[in-house]
Amino acid sequence: MDVRLNAWVRGRVQGVGFRWWTRARALELGLVGSASNRPDGRVEVVAEGSRENCEQLLNALRSGDTPGQVESVGEQWSAARGDLTGFIER
Repeated sequence: MDVRLNAWVRGRVQGVGFRWWTRARALELGLVGSASNRPDGRVEVVAEGSRENCEQLLNALRSGDTPGQVESVGEQWSAARGDLTGFIER
């Protein structure tokens, strides 16, 4: 059963290629969703797919190997809605 991961990434993550990097990782994992800049400086990541692959993406966001500087990542899990296609940067 697929899940939806909402993650909020805080730190120096806007204007550094973070959304592009996140999209590349998500596509490698076969996930659909988006990475969006938020007005407060965070990046919001929405991803749907298998729990295992969403957890791999979450681990990548926290890995320290991202562009910029991640200070923290908040997460929320829910059932997949199935309304997403592709993985887009907003």
